[in-house]
Amino acid sequence: MKNLYITVIVSTYNSEDWLRKVLEGYKHQTYDFFEVIVVDDGSKETTKDLIDSFKLDYPVTLRHIWHEDKGYRRQRILNIAITKANHDYILFTDGDCIPRCDFVAVHAKYAEKGYFLSGGYCKLNLKLSTKITQDNIANALCFDKKWLSKKGNLGFKQGLKISAGTLLSNVLDFLTPTGATFNNCNSSAWKSDLLAINGYDERMKYGGPDREIGERLVNFKIRPKQIRHQAICLHLDHPRGYKTKESLERNLEIRRIVKSEKRTWTDFGIKKIK
Repeated sequence: MKNLYITVIVSTYNSEDWLRKVLEGYKHQTYDFFEVIVVDDGSKETTKDLIDSFKLDYPVTLRHIWHEDKGYRRQRILNIAITKANHDYILFTDGDCIPRCDFVAVHAKYAEKGYFLSGGYCKLNLKLSTKITQDNIANALCFDKKWLSKKGNLGFKQGLKISAGTLLSNVLDFLTPTGATFNNCNSSAWKSDLLAINGYDERMKYGGPDREIGERLVNFKIRPKQIRHQAICLHLDHPRGYKTKESLERNLEIRRIVKSEKRTWTDFGIKKIK
């Protein structure tokens, strides 16, 4: 959609080395009509300092929304960001996902009323993740398949995503057996649709809250559109200490109810039902 104004929401928590690379990626987009909000689940002051340093010469509006660290409350800060987004269309991604220069442009191109967009990522190992510099992002070397392969081990599927041109990426998105789901690393939707289903379910911890909001969007008659081979971002490796068996099981139960009862609304989202 030409000249669609987009709010890009980037989630982070005490990961400054990775966030620095991600913010560098949004400095070099081919698309100009967007703002960036870094949503912060309670990082230290040094994360704010990093964001402030980027603000000095950032090409688009860069904002920082923070709340106190009281454990994993990512869905809460995401809901706050949805309400504070300046634009009608919202692109969700993570502070460990470096966007290719056409990343925002692809989301703008395929945005359509009645749909949300489902992207994926090119997963890198820790060795590759650490070797990418800000200069490599600025000159787009880190999105070159040959360069990545020389620096470390790049899997076949990841290399295919990186190297596929416009025609092949369209074909791959049509043929892929992977479902078009809502993924926080790379998905976008209309703000009005997100508000209509009351945003993220804040009961949910790590492991599926993005899928759950996508399932409610589908129940709300918003259809998914696959762009996983066209909207390219590099996923930087890191440990996940917040992943627990209990949270995964609880999230699966919430999702089971949403799907079986075809729920569109959560009482534990943006508006709290007393």
